[in-house]
Amino acid sequence: MSEDQVASAVETAPEDDSVIPNGKGHEPGEGTATSTPPAGNEEKETVPNSSHNERSGDTEGQEFLSGADDKRAPHFTDFEGKTSFGMSVFNLGNAIMGSGILGLAYAMANTGVVLFLVLLTVVAVLSSYSIHLLLKSSGIVGIRAYEQLGYRAFGTPGKMAAGIAITLQNIGAMSSYLYIVKYEFPLVIQAFLKVDKPAGEWYLNGNYLVIIVSIAVILPLALMKQLGYLGYTSGFSLSCMVFFLISVIYKKFNLPCPFVDFTFNGTAGALNVNMSDPDVVDPACIPKMANLNTQTAYTIPILAFAFVCHPEVLPIYTELRNPTKKKMQHVANISIAVMYIMYFLAALFGYLTFYGEVEAELLHTYSRIDPYDTLILCVRVAVLTAVTLTVPIVLFPVRRAIQQMMFPNKTFNWPRHIAIAFVLLTFINLLVIFAPNILGIFGIIGATSAPCLIFIFPAVFYIRIVPKEDEPLRSAPKIMAACFAGIGFLFMIMSLSFIIIDWTSGTSKASSGH
Repeated sequence: MSEDQVASAVETAPEDDSVIPNGKGHEPGEGTATSTPPAGNEEKETVPNSSHNERSGDTEGQEFLSGADDKRAPHFTDFEGKTSFGMSVFNLGNAIMGSGILGLAYAMANTGVVLFLVLLTVVAVLSSYSIHLLLKSSGIVGIRAYEQLGYRAFGTPGKMAAGIAITLQNIGAMSSYLYIVKYEFPLVIQAFLKVDKPAGEWYLNGNYLVIIVSIAVILPLALMKQLGYLGYTSGFSLSCMVFFLISVIYKKFNLPCPFVDFTFNGTAGALNVNMSDPDVVDPACIPKMANLNTQTAYTIPILAFAFVCHPEVLPIYTELRNPTKKKMQHVANISIAVMYIMYFLAALFGYLTFYGEVEAELLHTYSRIDPYDTLILCVRVAVLTAVTLTVPIVLFPVRRAIQQMMFPNKTFNWPRHIAIAFVLLTFINLLVIFAPNILGIFGIIGATSAPCLIFIFPAVFYIRIVPKEDEPLRSAPKIMAACFAGIGFLFMIMSLSFIIIDWTSGTSKASSGH
């Protein structure tokens, strides 16, 4: 076990420079903080402080600075976070907000307005509770890295499970973002240049454009040493999404229903008849409050995917100025609340614009009306900018996970930092160039790694890490955490079985290229 202790002591240090740059801080007391079996002893020391702090609403700063725990102080104090509260909200908000927002109107069309709102609310509340579990676990052992919490709870298998889930989840997220670049960028250039029938020009080839964007924009940002530096690009990225939302709301009041397909202008006459009689409401223009069909299977994974920011929570926590559990929970709650409002409004107004005609990728539906609409072209550029600037934030935890799994004993060095980012981006580019439809990516990854990261891991780590003397297994918090993990398993099995049934029945939208 001593070898394990030594390995874990060294392994927490180096990679922290890439995402959680407090490597030195982990070394002094690492043997006590990460070895698995002797857990109970060192946890007993922190029990009085941690439970007192929970009750009094005090900060965990005291817990780690108290006289009894002098050894553990460096965990949270050696690295002084410099990122402000606002920048942290931007970074976490940007990590939450991804291309998922483009699929939400389609999700609403397949669940109905009320059912969608209920599901969205449930997922948002559960995500917040899950972050609470993560923060509490990290507070007790003084480790602010997802993989290290896994190691602390279950040894190497726990670390590997967390690392693999983060890698899968974030590679899926980055693939879906770059998929949007591949799909949207050529259409935007084509529309700006008014090219009706592209004759194979290289600058209208999505595959080339993805590679150019990856090298010119994403790679330089991904090479930053700390996440905090990306706060400005995150703020800009979120403002692009606000512009997207405002445009979707504006368009709702500007487009007639039922809408006229650009390619079938012959139907305009029929449309005018409808429009002239205000009493006649087209049945296609009545919103459904609840709606269940085979595509509903995709809705739950897409919604779960929409709130996954858990791998980024602990790195952002580390870089927060004057970090406390309470302050970080506020950052998380504000980010989730803002995204919740934006998600609901984007889904609602997107759905109320097109109703049953809405596509899995909302912006494509607008192109069917008028491919050269200037506002929609600007929105597309904004969304492209936003998803491109999100990729570096999502890449940080993957690089950290890979370093934890493959190079646990190495100190931070630039060549490896750069090489991992380069290899990851190359792999994701290959995936995107040869990948299936975006919905397939969302559905499969959302149904497997998302439940692990949101529900199962935080709950199971919490049950294992919080000492029994503090909270017995039958205490309310632990029973809640166990139920939470159960929801995750249920959700994973349900989503996967729905998707498999959908695929085998041959009605899947995932297999058809939109």
